[in-house]
Amino acid sequence: MATSRLQMEGDDSVNLHITHSNLKSFSADVRFSPQMSVEAVKEKLWKKCGTSVNAMALELYDDTGSKVAVLSDDTRPLGFFSPFDGFRLHIIDLDPSSVTTGGWLEDTSLVEKYTISEDDYAKRTDSFRKFKEKRVSQNPAAAEAKTKENYMEDLCANIKVGDRCQVEPGEKRGMVKYVGRAESLGPGYWVGIQYDEPLGKHDGMVKGTRFFECPPLQGGIVRPDKVKVGDYPERDPFEEDEI
Repeated sequence: MATSRLQMEGDDSVNLHITHSNLKSFSADVRFSPQMSVEAVKEKLWKKCGTSVNAMALELYDDTGSKVAVLSDDTRPLGFFSPFDGFRLHIIDLDPSSVTTGGWLEDTSLVEKYTISEDDYAKRTDSFRKFKEKRVSQNPAAAEAKTKENYMEDLCANIKVGDRCQVEPGEKRGMVKYVGRAESLGPGYWVGIQYDEPLGKHDGMVKGTRFFECPPLQGGIVRPDKVKVGDYPERDPFEEDEI
């Protein structure tokens, strides 16, 4: 179905689809006034695609893909070439050294990356490494505060799989199902719990790693300092306080 050539009442502008000879992925719909000169059209397009006005040639195609005109006279108004909504205005970049050549504007892998040797980087005083070293020297305690791989390992000495336990906050009771590291959660040691009731968040699988098996929503993994092991029998849900 051909694009309608009727313009909105009071609006004589025309909407053209823009393509580029060097930029295959470049595509835009731009509205122009028919009173604009071809040179003014090129000025507007230069800001969108980077091809300079002096190196830009324009071809107009209708909505069936047929070439209608070559806009070779920069002094002519755009309306002279009878463009209508939906027509395509094709940009041809005539500059062999143009910024649009070579494909690097579309494929950044073609751009040569800046590299620096380890020795030269070490000599720089404005690098992130130097900034980090300065921060550490000013506040060494902050560097030590980084969580270590054996964080809370000592608290796991008396926690074993199968132990009954109570977890804070909330005095949630359950059974220990896992004791050890959980790298996906962070450095240090963790304790996996199967709660007696559906007070958890999972079934023992966290972030794609299965640490233990339990019914859905009865699993939890917490730090050892939140866990107390001992005589914590399962609560009777029908138990009532004496009056």
